[in-house]
Amino acid sequence: MHDPIDNDIEEHPLRYKENGIDETEISGILSTHFNTASETPSPGVRSKKLSFPDSDATPAPDYGISPDKESMELTPLSGDDSMNEKHGLKQQTDDVEEDSPYEVVRHSVSNKDDPSMYSLTFRVWLLGIIFTGVLSFVNQFFFYRQNQLSLGGSVVQLLAFPAGYVLSRVLPTRKFTTFGWVWTLNPGPFNIKEHVLISIFATASSGSPYAIDVVTIKKIWYKSDLGFVASLLFILTSQIMGYSFAGLARKFLVYPAAMIWPASLISVTLFRTFHEIQDFGGKMSRTKMFWICFIGSFLWYFVPNFLIPALSYIALLCYMAPNNVIANQLGDSYNGLGILNFTLDWSTISSNMGSPIAYPWAMACNLFAGFVV
Repeated sequence: MHDPIDNDIEEHPLRYKENGIDETEISGILSTHFNTASETPSPGVRSKKLSFPDSDATPAPDYGISPDKESMELTPLSGDDSMNEKHGLKQQTDDVEEDSPYEVVRHSVSNKDDPSMYSLTFRVWLLGIIFTGVLSFVNQFFFYRQNQLSLGGSVVQLLAFPAGYVLSRVLPTRKFTTFGWVWTLNPGPFNIKEHVLISIFATASSGSPYAIDVVTIKKIWYKSDLGFVASLLFILTSQIMGYSFAGLARKFLVYPAAMIWPASLISVTLFRTFHEIQDFGGKMSRTKMFWICFIGSFLWYFVPNFLIPALSYIALLCYMAPNNVIANQLGDSYNGLGILNFTLDWSTISSNMGSPIAYPWAMACNLFAGFVV
């Protein structure tokens, strides 16, 4: 009785010869690995009795195949980390590119980084300190006024870009050495990392601290002054406490790619518009589209605020029934409920809840439902 492997070789010899494998080579390999029986087969009969080797058998010879253990890549058996560690397997995640599962985030935020791009330069310190001092003073000064004037991070984004560009053209490129550290006033073109750092400098101090209300009310209404040093320490303590909680929550609210902050997407898109050449709809650049919208909104601002103030509040109920007291109470914008009110003034739309562009549709509906309830 022939062995199945030998029968396959005898019946299909061409299949092995086509692949560059000789019949005698296969028989020799099989004999070495499986302890072929010692009896000599009779002429014309190629029968081999095969048996699996036991634990004391002679190890198989080396055929020139020596795998490099360091170059071998192990694939996890399953998604269970504990099972993979048990078998000594570790998932290779170095080449995996992390990205947000939200499409709006993927279009707005780039997941690429250029390590060679300089960031903490002299221009960052100069413009960052200037904008920080101006914004904090202006916002705090007008904080006590009835008609408040607030300068936000978008103002710094718009002004820091031309200021950084001018400094990159006028500052000298001479290099200085301080304590073995080589630095220069002008390392090169103004880039996006410098722009972002300047905005972070100013935005971090643009808002009034919450503790300033306690200091002010205690001094004005209760005629009890804490003093400059005590007030300063009290305000700094409240601010540092907030940053401490923000640092503790970074692992859960900032680092995961699934976390989405809608208001920050507008700033990120504006940064990339200034520093990256991208098409908008395939017909014009994003920078050109931005300047068109910027000039148009600037010019339209004067129409509802100075030329036609009626466009700021269009009360349909008041127009339909001007002599009806109930209709005026329901539709009046100033002294009523403001039902069925429309406006063509963007400052009116964003006066209370901020820019509605930053909020997703589901969140905007939630806000509207809360207003109705």
